[in-house]
Amino acid sequence: MPVAFLILSLLAVSGHALAGSEEMTRVLRQQPAVSAFEVCHAGGCARVSQAGLHQQEWQQIAGACEQPLETAEAERDCIAFSIGEFEALVGPKTGTHTDRGGTFGNSVYPGQMDCNDEAINTTTYLRLMEMHGLLRHHAIEDIRTRGFFFNRWPHTTAVIRELESGQRYAVDAWFYDNGYPAVVLPFETWKSGWKPADSHAR
Repeated sequence: MPVAFLILSLLAVSGHALAGSEEMTRVLRQQPAVSAFEVCHAGGCARVSQAGLHQQEWQQIAGACEQPLETAEAERDCIAFSIGEFEALVGPKTGTHTDRGGTFGNSVYPGQMDCNDEAINTTTYLRLMEMHGLLRHHAIEDIRTRGFFFNRWPHTTAVIRELESGQRYAVDAWFYDNGYPAVVLPFETWKSGWKPADSHAR
């Protein structure tokens, strides 16, 4: 599904102004650097903050994945951990450290992110990892959604593809609070409506 159509659809069902689709697309397509990148929050990129990591902070993330990871499974484990580390480091810089898993019922928490924000930010973090040679077994794909009100509430995720097998995986940071490792699972399982049993996200 083309990203522009996907973002327009997500904004339409989530109640955000359609004019925001340009901002979401812009941030999704940014060319990030470790020292300077943009972070979406407040739902559908309603707010965009500048952030960056110092070298020591970057090494805290990269150190876990720099050693040769011989299997794609090990790399996915590293991705899950690293997304949580990104969130923990970026959160205090952008005010998103109080983000709670899910969307509904969490509006009282400043810095709250919806699944659109999470999917875009996760894709940015994956791009930084890719740029620095930390993704050897996977390629980054466009964000994807499930639901569209036909059978459940719409939900969006970042996606990667295993190079050897072609299997796609959802990389979803929405289910848990800020700083918790992302969930990485086969995309078709995620698309079926899967949700962690211990997540209170809704």
